[in-house]
Amino acid sequence: MQNTESITFRFAALHDAGLIRTIEFEAGQRFVGVDMTGIADAPPMEFDLVNRKIAAREIIVAEDRDEVCVGFVMFEMQPVRIYIQELDVLTSHAGRRIGAALIEQVAQHAGAHHLKQLVLSTFREVPWNAPYYRRLGFHDIEEAELDAALIARRDAHLARGLDESKRVFMRRDLA
Repeated sequence: MQNTESITFRFAALHDAGLIRTIEFEAGQRFVGVDMTGIADAPPMEFDLVNRKIAAREIIVAEDRDEVCVGFVMFEMQPVRIYIQELDVLTSHAGRRIGAALIEQVAQHAGAHHLKQLVLSTFREVPWNAPYYRRLGFHDIEEAELDAALIARRDAHLARGLDESKRVFMRRDLA
């Protein structure tokens, strides 16, 4: 994996699970500032889920020069694309393009598996969500373009209580 400004990237290992959950929880606290306290109050992912994703090699972590995990991206391999499920970076490391570099790691992984797209779902108006991903080359997927898998994902979001009217699916095509 790649090295960016003393940040290195690797697939997560089981010993990273606790820190991944901590990073997720800490990153969720940013949502208090945009009146989305429900996200900030949500507990982190269950250890079992994190461990399954690690075993499947579907989490890449960013480490600083002290080999401390400062961010991660969790994704799901699909037949023709990778679905990015979560991207979090510690606020102490924000603004260093670590999130962008994590997305590039996933793009390289997709290319190695001959997959042509990255897809995600995120909040439309939250500055570090859809506007950020647009700067990274993602574009909105219109409702009529959603395939069965994305409709099922949207339905799962609704079942979890997410307000899908505030969310958007996005896609980045890979060369």
